[in-house]
Amino acid sequence: MAQSPPRIHIVDDDPSVARALARLLNSWGMQARAFTSPEAFLSEMGAGQQIDCAVIDVRMPGMSGFELQTRMQAAGWKIPVIFITANEARGIEDQAFRTGAAGFLRKPFSDQALVDLIRRAMASIA
Repeated sequence: MAQSPPRIHIVDDDPSVARALARLLNSWGMQARAFTSPEAFLSEMGAGQQIDCAVIDVRMPGMSGFELQTRMQAAGWKIPVIFITANEARGIEDQAFRTGAAGFLRKPFSDQALVDLIRRAMASIA
């Protein structure tokens, strides 16, 4: 029996980034969906959607990526989170790992770096 492709959700307020990452991950054999707001992602997850990993932008209008992760944890969702950001602020990577992130990448990053990080994050919970 064939294993189903990993289900990855991307949350980034920039629609072009969210779509491009979804296309990239789909081309690598993953089943990726893009969301342009944390609220849309939470709504989908509240409807019982199952995923294997979330790729979340740190800085978004309204709810930040860190706030989104806190809500996910409070809901009991055991989903590895990889944070992505263009923010150059000092300490942001440390903050991501303190919140329990499975990974962190600064934009721009290579396709291979993202795919490798997703695979490692999913392997760590398998």
